[in-house]
Amino acid sequence: MTVTRPGYPRWHTANAQGPRSLNADAVGAYAAAGGPGIVFALADGVGDDAAAALAARTAAAAAARTAVHKGPVEAVLTAGRAVRERTLGDAVLVVAMPAERGGYRIAWAGDARAYSWDGTTLARLTTDHTLAEYFRARHQPVTPRMEHVVTTSVRTAGPDEIGTAETTSTGLLLTSDGVHKPLGGSGIRAVLARPGTGAAELVEAALARGGSDNATAVYVEPVAADVTTERFPVAA
Repeated sequence: MTVTRPGYPRWHTANAQGPRSLNADAVGAYAAAGGPGIVFALADGVGDDAAAALAARTAAAAAARTAVHKGPVEAVLTAGRAVRERTLGDAVLVVAMPAERGGYRIAWAGDARAYSWDGTTLARLTTDHTLAEYFRARHQPVTPRMEHVVTTSVRTAGPDEIGTAETTSTGLLLTSDGVHKPLGGSGIRAVLARPGTGAAELVEAALARGGSDNATAVYVEPVAADVTTERFPVAA
């Protein structure tokens, strides 16, 4: 899906269930009336069941509708409260809020990721909250299984456990691990470097590379790349 609205960046989102039994990824995007821009959120349910899917949908919606002045950390905390109220499931989450002077403020819990992209350079903005990253940072051996064990989540993260970052880039990419794990940074850059590509091509490439998870991406085009305007009908 591609969305273009006057005064807002052009952005795309794509999702595929992959070989999983259901889709437990979710995306939220919300522009409050009179607000400075669009808040984007991407959540990935922990597990492959209905509770995980509900947790992801709940987290993404609650985070995206958090007022921008409250900041992205509060968006993650708001998502946590909503998840605990509505389901026994859990999710990981990344949120991007417009910054006052351009770019985005990022907050996350778990291993959903944010990248900046200016049309040439891809920069990773987040660090996975996984057992693998915990031991890697301490120069300890890491096993493949550790890459899939998260150390924070929407349900459990307190304010001091939520990751934060900022970018001045107008180009932004949010991904679930079903995209960034099969592709890696070099694979993501190779896809985005091709003219006219975006979220859909990233998801397709991740599955073609052998991805075994739900795959979801949100891609906000850099302002310089927005040379055409395309109307997209959005259902009510």
